[in-house]
Amino acid sequence: MAYVPILKGKAGEFSALEHVTPAVRSGIRPVMELVPDPDVRDVLETFCDRAMDAVPQGMVLTVDSGALPTARVLEGDAGGPIARLSESMGLRGVLMCPVVRHTDPRDTLAEASQAVAAHQSGACLRLSVAIDTLEPLPQRGQIRSLLRGLRLEPEEVDLLIDAGPVDSRLACDHLAARALTALKALSPWHWRRECIAAGAFPANLTGFPRGQATPVVRYDAQLWRRVLSGYDQRLPDFGDFGVTHPWMPLKSRGTPDPNMRYTTPEDWQVFVYPRVRSGNDDFFILSADLVESSYWPVTGSRTSWGDARIKECAVGQRAKAGGGTEWRAWATSHHLAVVATSLMTAGHA
Repeated sequence: MAYVPILKGKAGEFSALEHVTPAVRSGIRPVMELVPDPDVRDVLETFCDRAMDAVPQGMVLTVDSGALPTARVLEGDAGGPIARLSESMGLRGVLMCPVVRHTDPRDTLAEASQAVAAHQSGACLRLSVAIDTLEPLPQRGQIRSLLRGLRLEPEEVDLLIDAGPVDSRLACDHLAARALTALKALSPWHWRRECIAAGAFPANLTGFPRGQATPVVRYDAQLWRRVLSGYDQRLPDFGDFGVTHPWMPLKSRGTPDPNMRYTTPEDWQVFVYPRVRSGNDDFFILSADLVESSYWPVTGSRTSWGDARIKECAVGQRAKAGGGTEWRAWATSHHLAVVATSLMTAGHA
């Protein structure tokens, strides 16, 4: 059973992936989503540069460019996002598994087929059962057509069932039923791997109390466990969206208050501190409080690369407390380690 973190393809998330331990690396199958950003001149090349620097040697990176326009990304560029990603990732020595949807236009699937041939790592079929973007389940003819276009057998394709945001017990029950229905309907195709994913982290930290830790229930893990309880075949992998909301982020405004989205077995403990000291120095106080709290794991700074950075801040071993990108990287690093280790040792997310 593997852990499938669906991460935004930004600097913090890539930094966390770069620093995973060999043990965590062996238990994860990361999916990276390209994030549209009008402030970045070339989103695709920036993404590929980060992948070259951060993706561990030999790891296959599943890449989802579905949020980008399917037309040429830059004037004069040949091909759409998948074609450009395939070429650029190949030149950088990074193996890529493209994400496709059964609703993709023919041109997109043709580019995915070329990427599959170039990287020899199969493909990932992503299906949404989310409340706001519910898609009809693909019919047998649609799946046959998609596989024929990709020139793949089902055993070479990963099935990713995305339940989207889940923020309450009621939503958890509702979406788990949808995900289970989709899994049962599509499992006869004998996919290479199957995964149920959802995301329970809020869209932003607006409204969180300052100066304390606030729990956020990990309903995504509860949803996955409910699907497992109703399924009697090969158990699907667990997927989530790390420490972020499933939907693409809106353009941020201003500088975030010092914060840490700290994963525990059943929830996140979200620390948000007011900006009182100069720069981001309030994060030093936050870190010290976190390390002294009951949420700090018994493995301490050895838990992950991110935990080691938090501990350095807590004991005054860093000259600077970092900023939003670093905090996201450290939180993601801790999250990857906690979830992957839990799946490997206890069999639950």
